[in-house]
Amino acid sequence: MAGTTVRISEEVHDRLHRLAAERRASMSAVIESALAEYERKLFWAKTAAEFQTLRNNPKAWKAELEERDAWDVTLADGREE
Repeated sequence: MAGTTVRISEEVHDRLHRLAAERRASMSAVIESALAEYERKLFWAKTAAEFQTLRNNPKAWKAELEERDAWDVTLADGREE
């Protein structure tokens, strides 16, 4: 596996080492997991901010709700539960 060097403080290294030991995982695996979680957090924060911007625009929000209503009928396709 190719790698690179990233400089971190001793404190961060110690925390990373402790977490890796607790999880019985490599430090790389802990970093990968943490980055994935951080990316998810950023994605949902951005999504929430975009929806808030949409809600703050009455005309755009009305159009959004109308589109949801239009798509909502696709759930009633005649199939039994």
